[in-house]
Amino acid sequence: MQHDVDEDQPLLSGGGTGASSPSPFPSPSHAIPQDGSKSPRSSTDTESGTIEPLPRTIEAAVLPETSNLGRHLSWQSAYILVISRVIGSGIFATPGAVARSAGSAGLALTIWAAGAALAACGLAVSLELGSMLPRSGGDKVYLEFMYRRPRFLASTLVAVNAVLLGFTASNCVVFAEYVAFALGIEEPSDVLRKSLAVGLLTAITVVHGCAPRAGVVVQNVLGWIKVALVVFMVFVGLFVVVFQRGRTEIGQGGGGLLTWEGLWKDSDWSLGVIATSLFKVFYSYAGLSNVNNVLNDVKDPVRTLKSVCTSALVTAVVLYTLVNIAYFMVVPLDEIKESGELIAALFFERTFGPQLGRKVLPLAVALSGAGNVMVVTYALARLNQEIARQGFLPYPELLASSKPFNAPLGGLIVHYIPSLLVITLPPSDQVYSFILEVEGYPAQFYGLAISIGLLWLRYKRPDLKRPFKVWLPAVGIRIVVSLALIAAPFFPPKNYTGTLFYATYAIVGVGIIVFGLLYWYIWTVLIPRWRGYRLEEEVDILDDGVTITRLVKVPK
Repeated sequence: MQHDVDEDQPLLSGGGTGASSPSPFPSPSHAIPQDGSKSPRSSTDTESGTIEPLPRTIEAAVLPETSNLGRHLSWQSAYILVISRVIGSGIFATPGAVARSAGSAGLALTIWAAGAALAACGLAVSLELGSMLPRSGGDKVYLEFMYRRPRFLASTLVAVNAVLLGFTASNCVVFAEYVAFALGIEEPSDVLRKSLAVGLLTAITVVHGCAPRAGVVVQNVLGWIKVALVVFMVFVGLFVVVFQRGRTEIGQGGGGLLTWEGLWKDSDWSLGVIATSLFKVFYSYAGLSNVNNVLNDVKDPVRTLKSVCTSALVTAVVLYTLVNIAYFMVVPLDEIKESGELIAALFFERTFGPQLGRKVLPLAVALSGAGNVMVVTYALARLNQEIARQGFLPYPELLASSKPFNAPLGGLIVHYIPSLLVITLPPSDQVYSFILEVEGYPAQFYGLAISIGLLWLRYKRPDLKRPFKVWLPAVGIRIVVSLALIAAPFFPPKNYTGTLFYATYAIVGVGIIVFGLLYWYIWTVLIPRWRGYRLEEEVDILDDGVTITRLVKVPK
């Protein structure tokens, strides 16, 4: 049976063969080959010799596309891009905040285990969508493909979220904290902490913007250092527990945790506490789908996506579990609760003393945070470039261009500005936890929308090629948990003593989504209706080969 194909109900049988005619998207001859070679981004008029850009269609997302840099990310680089994004400041900073909220080691470890299982469900959804729609952009591509009406809404919401919440401030803050700790500064001033954080952010932006290939090499090296550091911490914890317990005060941290009662003593089971703790754990697992944002740069993208993300998940779960146990066995629970973002520093100081443990190893943690900033900046800059390419940021000819250094300098600048503001404006002793919660809350709405959209595509679009298919109960679990986490912040925690209203981060998160809705309505509906025009997409090719879409005003 043949179906009419339009933007609302397009069909691409078998993921790229046999579309009905006329086709609203480029034929497979314009798809980018999997071997990394480039194919045309435009059609050529054989009579005049002029090059005409192909029209952008949402349905074309099922076809691979190669970036103007070519497919330069190998399996190893893609793995580091994921694992270095996952193992960032989270495991070195958030266990103290989770333990303080949970109240007990048993509940804290349970929350980490639950967070790992839920992260796996979310990753499985991203794997199916990334394999089915193998293009850079991640959630932007998926939401556009699923929710085509109202027109421009999904793209606008992703653009607003990427610009307002697409920052790397938290890892810059952790970098500053650990550098100050290593330098022996007990209570660094606000100016010092912010200066160190801004300095790191600026340096990484310059490296990725002016020497992109060197930036990839540096982030690969820092990524392997980070993995080695976590493995080292695991073995140190095991050594201390097995050989030092009972000999010195080192290794006495686990004391009362070895009994069932001690393991669960002072647990706080309130829904709001569990939700905020889960947001912190989710942050520690954030980035498992980081490679989805840069698939245009990846060699053999579908195969690499599946193996890299699965390997990174297993690596992170094993290391996170063992490091958390090491913390609880070495550092007393009361000290863990008061550690703030410096739990790893306390761990090193108790195991190696005030010299090596307080100076050298905290610098290694700072380098780990720097590596995380590098991979997040790399991925989010390309996401911003994709958003600019589709016309949802102003001046696309500047922000989407790869000139002058063949790098997404415009996307880097869009990423730099909100990161700079988040680092410099709030008090640095309160910014870390608040950032984690504000980043995590709106993500639940997008995760919910993507999970529901995947179920809809399973029913409505069985024709699509799916190299990976998620287990449907995992999608259901993700939907239920997302709904619970959306509601949970409005349940007051027991004995709350914070200076801010306990649901402040949720209100801010909802406010950002509402702002996106209002911006979309005013920009695409209200003003065009008032001034008598409609927005249409017009494709153009920049002189550096980047294809962009301009949103032009067409009189009604």
